[in-house]
Amino acid sequence: MSDLVIRQDVKPGLIRLTLNRPDAFNALSEDMLAAIRTALEAIARDESVKVVILAAAGKAFCAGHDLKEMRAAPSQDYYEGLFKQCTDVMMGILRLPQPVIAQVEGVATAAGCQLVAMCDLAVSADSARFAVSGVNLGLFCSTPSVALSRNIGRKEALYMLLTGEFISAEQAQQWGLVNEVAPHAEVAQATEALAEKILKKPDPALRLGKRLFYEQVETNIERAYELAGQTMACNMMDETALEGVQAFIDKRAPNWST
Repeated sequence: MSDLVIRQDVKPGLIRLTLNRPDAFNALSEDMLAAIRTALEAIARDESVKVVILAAAGKAFCAGHDLKEMRAAPSQDYYEGLFKQCTDVMMGILRLPQPVIAQVEGVATAAGCQLVAMCDLAVSADSARFAVSGVNLGLFCSTPSVALSRNIGRKEALYMLLTGEFISAEQAQQWGLVNEVAPHAEVAQATEALAEKILKKPDPALRLGKRLFYEQVETNIERAYELAGQTMACNMMDETALEGVQAFIDKRAPNWST
């Protein structure tokens, strides 16, 4: 694996991916995007992994795209290819069978804020700040707006997109961009504690559930119920669900091997 993304086995079933370009505030260069995608593809094939934490080294979670690299070869084709590469990474997080939790420390701006929004859950340090600040440079954060508008309300999203101003971790939690806020010194522990809650759940239910959640949320309600019914029927045939239901009937704890 590239040294731009470091994989750490935290405990059985839980790994942490750390963006490792601290001198550049973990900006999403082409090489960084390729490294993230490679790491995600490896995790998708690894059935031993149940939960993924996405963290970052240094003072920033992610400062968005590498603007110096973007200015080096300006052309329509280049920019379309770059944003396609970024979109593939963002969709890779969504399509990953395992839940992904962002562990946010420092700033998360532009595509870095998009990265937080694309993760399934997020825990933030109380000192972290968030912005989609491209408009300050004359560049509306169009691709980040896709993820942002699917996390928070329209007026809140447009406030961030049109002003480019930072919001605090507390504000990000109130608006729904992050789930929890913890003191900076405790954010890694808080993120692992959230992951631990998920690790205790049966893997088939987690994988089926994540896939269904994103499929149904992007379709009309009739189709959403159709997809949900099919998924629940499939889930009910899994041995972990059968055992869980029987344990409830028997008034005992389920005996899960996972």
